[in-house]
Amino acid sequence: MGKIRRAIISVSDKTGVVSLGKELARMGVEILSTGGTAKALREQGVSVKDISEYTGFPEMLDGRVKTLHPKVHGGLLGQRSRPEHVQKMKEHGILPIDLVVVNLYPFEATVARENCSLEEAIENIDIGGPTMLRSAAKNYADVTVVVDPGDYDGVISELKEKGEVSVETNFRLAKKVFQHTARYDGAISNYLGQIEKGKKVYEFPETFTFQVKKAQELRYGENPHQRAAFYKEYGLAEPSVSNAAQIHGKELSFNNILDVDSAFETVKEFEETAAVIIKHNNPCGVAISEKSLADAYRKARDCDPVSAFGGVVGFNRVVDEETAREMVQIFLEVIIAPGFDPKALEILKTKKDLRILQSPPLSASYPQGGLDLRKVVGGLLIQDRDLGRVPMDQWKVVTRRKPTDEEKRAMAFGWKVAKHVKSNAIVLVHEDRTVGIGAGQMSRVDSTRLAVMKAQSSTKGTVLASDAMFPFRDGVDAGAEAGARAIIQPGGSIRDDEVIRAADEYDIAMVFTGMRHFRH
Repeated sequence: MGKIRRAIISVSDKTGVVSLGKELARMGVEILSTGGTAKALREQGVSVKDISEYTGFPEMLDGRVKTLHPKVHGGLLGQRSRPEHVQKMKEHGILPIDLVVVNLYPFEATVARENCSLEEAIENIDIGGPTMLRSAAKNYADVTVVVDPGDYDGVISELKEKGEVSVETNFRLAKKVFQHTARYDGAISNYLGQIEKGKKVYEFPETFTFQVKKAQELRYGENPHQRAAFYKEYGLAEPSVSNAAQIHGKELSFNNILDVDSAFETVKEFEETAAVIIKHNNPCGVAISEKSLADAYRKARDCDPVSAFGGVVGFNRVVDEETAREMVQIFLEVIIAPGFDPKALEILKTKKDLRILQSPPLSASYPQGGLDLRKVVGGLLIQDRDLGRVPMDQWKVVTRRKPTDEEKRAMAFGWKVAKHVKSNAIVLVHEDRTVGIGAGQMSRVDSTRLAVMKAQSSTKGTVLASDAMFPFRDGVDAGAEAGARAIIQPGGSIRDDEVIRAADEYDIAMVFTGMRHFRH
């Protein structure tokens, strides 16, 4: 790689571009540029030559044609090590271009705007930018190409220290370019795949492209004979396992990540101080507290202390010293929370293998959205995430007896928990804690019996939450036998009348939400 003599700078995101331009100018680099970038550089005293001056061909068609010219792409693609390339470049007055700094029209941000028209979207499809990037990246042995403003400082440092950019750095930057343009083209393809006759008519595109970035190699997958890695989405704003920082402990495993995701998504359901313990991707204890985080944790643990051993714990509040002292009394795999007091962290770190994750803060209105993707052999299932909620005032009381205020609070709590239990899910609760959880059974009545069997305290007076309808009255019979006084369920069975009559026989209050929460 030789010295950088000539650069093209043409960016949509102008973060750091003036500083970059000034540094390059001080090194004697000739800068070619276009439109707004040229203007921004000139206003700050950086000498710039317009692309049109270099090519001898004007920008035209409302700026659609700026850089699509042999003097640009010949200068990028010509291989300096091949005499025939060098000779042809001289014959046609093509100068070598050694550095390309380009980022693209903000297509994703444009189409994310409400009421974005097809015409606006089309005009924000960059043509010249990706073409220059791909040309430069293909010829990485001779050309440095930068698509990310975060790489400006590294390139300048290398130029100052070595007088050139290494081929190794160029290759790394070239890979980044192809990853970036693949994502960019995927976004365009996804958007246009939803359009018919100028309007968005499909919720899901005809083809689907989804790019994620590798965060880490994992020791193995669900089992030791399976290879695995963890990938993360770009630009994720919602607090999650994917943007939590590991601040202590062993490397996360494949199963750890699945369980941490379940734990954190469960506690995010609650505005109250909440704790959850997950085992094998199911809650084995969930609780809320008006007193303290430690109180919530103790209640969650005591729901099923046997299963809590080796569990994954999630909190929606900063972990304090009292809670930390409670947790170190048993073996835990992972803890995730939006923060840890210094003393709490000191206590937890006495467990050298305990994995501790700190998420971004849980604000009152963090963004939620995105898709849920499930791989099957030879295919992919795509759906919206299950973020559905039914306010209490929209519940339908279907029994003679109406639930008391305390039962309503317990119903609301149990309904949030049941959503995160593998179906068929039955959860027996009081208003502030789970009492028994029945998960993943092949029949709903078996889940009800399992919830009763798992309970470590009396189930008398509990509320029963079911993630889906009761197909028969036997689930109500089992719940009544356990002493449940109220039931919350979606309704919708062809035998709803039979189920309602059963509830009335036991003087059980029952509400229908009209929304189910299967979690397969």
